[in-house]
Amino acid sequence: MKIRLLVSDEDYAAIKEALESRGIEIDDDAELTLTQRGKYASYISARDPKTGERLHLAAGEIVYIESFGHTVEIHTNDAVYETTDRLYQLVSTLDPEKFLRVSNSVIIARRRVRRINPALSMKFTLIMSDGSRVDVTRSYYNIFKDAFNI
Repeated sequence: MKIRLLVSDEDYAAIKEALESRGIEIDDDAELTLTQRGKYASYISARDPKTGERLHLAAGEIVYIESFGHTVEIHTNDAVYETTDRLYQLVSTLDPEKFLRVSNSVIIARRRVRRINPALSMKFTLIMSDGSRVDVTRSYYNIFKDAFNI
């Protein structure tokens, strides 16, 4: 059996050792995921679409995460990576003090917002640290305002 771990750095080694001693293989491509409640992931398992290389992307490097159908892209200042996780899974594993969902298809890193531009009809356009633009939709307008004390 293969399991993917989404646990804190402090507990990762102990949990991995306990599972492997019981014959359970730890693999970032596994369909089953063990998530630690009350702790937030410090990394996300991702893949470089150019090379196919699997890596652990530190949560602090993320600018925003965007979903296009079944494709989920993780944007950093340097590159774009892909993950097999769904947006609802990612938003539940990332620290809500650092990340915020701003539409049905986008999660932003709060500290990576460089400018907030109000738009018509209860919307905002965000300029992120990598220069990209992200829209806050009307459904998330009040949540965004509360989170940024606007």
